[in-house]
Amino acid sequence: MSDATTNEDGSQDPKHTVLTFEKGATPNDWDLEEKIFQADHSYKCPTYVHKTPPCQGSCPSGHEIRGWLSIARGMDKPPVEGMAWQEYAFQRMVAANPFPATMGRVCPAPCEDGCNRNEVDDYVGINAVEQYVGDWANENNIKLAEAGADTGKKIAIIGGGPAGLAAAYFLRIDGHAVTIFEANEELGGMMRYGIPGYRTPREMLDIEIGRVVDMGCEIKLNTRIGEDIKIDDLEKDYDAIFWAIGAQNGRDLPVDGWEGTENCISGVEFLDAFNKGWVKGTAQKVVVVGGGDTSIDVASVARRLGHITHHAEKESPSGSVIDFTAHDVAGTLTRDGMQATLTSLFPIEEMTAAAHEREDALREGVDIQGSTMPLEVIKDDKGRAIALKVCDCTMEGMKPVPVEGTERDIEADIIISAIGQFGDFNGFEDIDNGRGFIDVDGSYSVKDHEKHFAGGDILRPHLLTTAIGHGRIAADTIGEFLSGDEPAKRPKVDVHHFNLLDELQQRDKEPEKFDQTATRGTDSQDFAVHNYEDRGSSQIIPHDELFKGHFKYIARSKRDEVHIEGDEVLGNFEERIIAFSEAQAQKEGERCMSCGMCLECDNCIIFCPQDAVFKVSKSDYSVGRYVDTDYAKCIGCHICADVCPSGYIKMGLGE
Repeated sequence: MSDATTNEDGSQDPKHTVLTFEKGATPNDWDLEEKIFQADHSYKCPTYVHKTPPCQGSCPSGHEIRGWLSIARGMDKPPVEGMAWQEYAFQRMVAANPFPATMGRVCPAPCEDGCNRNEVDDYVGINAVEQYVGDWANENNIKLAEAGADTGKKIAIIGGGPAGLAAAYFLRIDGHAVTIFEANEELGGMMRYGIPGYRTPREMLDIEIGRVVDMGCEIKLNTRIGEDIKIDDLEKDYDAIFWAIGAQNGRDLPVDGWEGTENCISGVEFLDAFNKGWVKGTAQKVVVVGGGDTSIDVASVARRLGHITHHAEKESPSGSVIDFTAHDVAGTLTRDGMQATLTSLFPIEEMTAAAHEREDALREGVDIQGSTMPLEVIKDDKGRAIALKVCDCTMEGMKPVPVEGTERDIEADIIISAIGQFGDFNGFEDIDNGRGFIDVDGSYSVKDHEKHFAGGDILRPHLLTTAIGHGRIAADTIGEFLSGDEPAKRPKVDVHHFNLLDELQQRDKEPEKFDQTATRGTDSQDFAVHNYEDRGSSQIIPHDELFKGHFKYIARSKRDEVHIEGDEVLGNFEERIIAFSEAQAQKEGERCMSCGMCLECDNCIIFCPQDAVFKVSKSDYSVGRYVDTDYAKCIGCHICADVCPSGYIKMGLGE
């Protein structure tokens, strides 16, 4: 109804009216569906809507996971005749992350926590497929893309870890010159100096890092900024500077007796020394404090993206700088013939490491003591630590509460703290935020420092794959800065997305040029992609938008592991994970539900009562363009959307 506008004096002006509901009514009282639905049909027709699956939305590096799983399953064929599917999948992987073999081994795989298949049976083994493809590429000497045309711009990258190497890779693709300054003798950062070789085999790591270097990066090893080179010189010689120095300093244990004690060190100090070959098994009793005291819960975030309620046990280690340090220190010690005790504030079952990781540690001789709070370092008359005094504790959130009367001493020749890390700013203190990290804005620009950018653990210790994502996004920002542009607003879902136009272009099927002639509709036109909408940059598709009844139970393929017990662990630093076979990788690809993208299952064609949905011709086919709709036949009954397993079909107003 129309209501007259009320003037200030209380009179009504009938000439100016607004449309409103009846007084007291709400939009819910206006039954729009009665106007749209007519018996068994409606004025709606199917629209094909691309959304981002939660696996991709929860991947910190931004992998287009659904894309390379569709290649593994054989749905998306290589665009070049004779190309192996593994090479095509590798190309799609490195579009977001140049280290698939490494990440397939050590990433904690939040993508698997977010996988919508958790609500059917079990998550897709994304990590394992990634490792298989990465290893295949290494064995077959597959290279990265050629560097772009030279832009004449030079970028200094401080730190050759995952963030720095990822930034270098993406900057070289854009044609910018890159110089990596690394304080150590080799590149790799935490991938090399923070993780033991039985997690990241060094030959594998060398190949993946070598690909980035071979793109034309200048490398300066054993070079420490602030000592060997001053910041003023960097600012004079380079157009931009990217700080990727990591968090190389370990936090002291906050108990009496720790400070200044010679045989009390941090976990990163120990792993760095071990991975450089400096550790000798002289200390027989070692206590490691850590093992799960972190507030970073990437798994819960991933599950929220897909509204996942089922939580499956994970294959992967925790993967974060904080979390894996304590576990890897303890495991490395037992391999070096030492007696290792690992204590955690949290109960054993709540430690961040996966259950099978804890079981491996126990099997290999690590004594794990959960709900244990350190109190004091006990020293001898020479000032050396001989024991760590501890007690039982309960947790109130993140705060430990001691249990009286449970105090005890754990004998130790060395005590290692693995409770957190921060950066070393010696020589460039002015970019320290006062807490051992660098503050950046949303575009990874260092606050109050023009032409300086930063990423990786120096922002906040997190996952290796998070550092890679920082490098990818920062490279975009640096490119915009070098062009004199303001940083573009990042998409809400900031990952590497499927692009239908790119897919059509690589197969010579892109739309024709629009001649600007007015026309009604696009269903019979070649200048537009008919009835397709891309919401990937803003929407993640949860499991309740899928027709999950389509999927049968299929057990997840699991990677085998080498289990060693007792004295067999001594000196054994061989890799434990046994990679997938090609058949296993393809089977896992087939388990992917292709959330938010056409699964090519034919359900919509089979169940449409009007034969309105049909398969496109072979000459027009591409991923995402498998079916089309004849709107003249469609009665809007919704059946096609109801039976769509991947949630790709939505109903919108048609003719």
